[in-house]
Amino acid sequence: MLRTQFEEELLNLHNQFYEMGMMVSSAVHKSVRAYIKHDKILAQEVIENDININNMETRLEKKSFEMIALQQPVTTDLRMIITVMKASSDLERMADHAVSVAKSTIRVKGQTRIPEIEKEISDMSDYVKKMVDNVLVAYVKTDEKDARTIANMDQRVNDYFNRIYNATIKNMQENPETVISGTDYLNVASYLERIGDYVTNICEWIVYLATGKITELNTNHNEIF
Repeated sequence: MLRTQFEEELLNLHNQFYEMGMMVSSAVHKSVRAYIKHDKILAQEVIENDININNMETRLEKKSFEMIALQQPVTTDLRMIITVMKASSDLERMADHAVSVAKSTIRVKGQTRIPEIEKEISDMSDYVKKMVDNVLVAYVKTDEKDARTIANMDQRVNDYFNRIYNATIKNMQENPETVISGTDYLNVASYLERIGDYVTNICEWIVYLATGKITELNTNHNEIF
């Protein structure tokens, strides 16, 4: 394969990863909007679209292995392929959590709701989506500094989770009618917290892409709860 053809395939890989990232960002946003607004049609859309994200991840992985096997790339080219392969797996897991949020919407059947907690969940979702969008930009720019900054944002996601957890448990104790909805709140907040963790994973791969070094970010963050 000519170098120019390889570079074109590398660019296509790069662009497809970014496209997958935007699909995941949209899924995260729509899933929580559907949950907060009790929009089962939008939730079903997220669930049905997940197959497209899964297929994208499979194509990226297959193409990455193919390029490594046939071209035996080195240095920066190899790092980019490895980054796409690893980070696309993180994106796919993020999409799975968005589907879990959407399924929580489908299950809702007139439970007692707590508007204050739903507002916190909505704010947490907006913040997590911002992290997802920012990490995609950092990937495009191969920006190590931005990647580290975005990883540090995850502490605020943990803070959101802790507030939602504490408020939900308090409401469940004081009003047993909120137990079912409260359990869903805890699950949805947990899914969002995990998405934040996967964003941090992608930040680590961006650092690897930029420097060639495997780095663990946020290892000193406080535990949730």
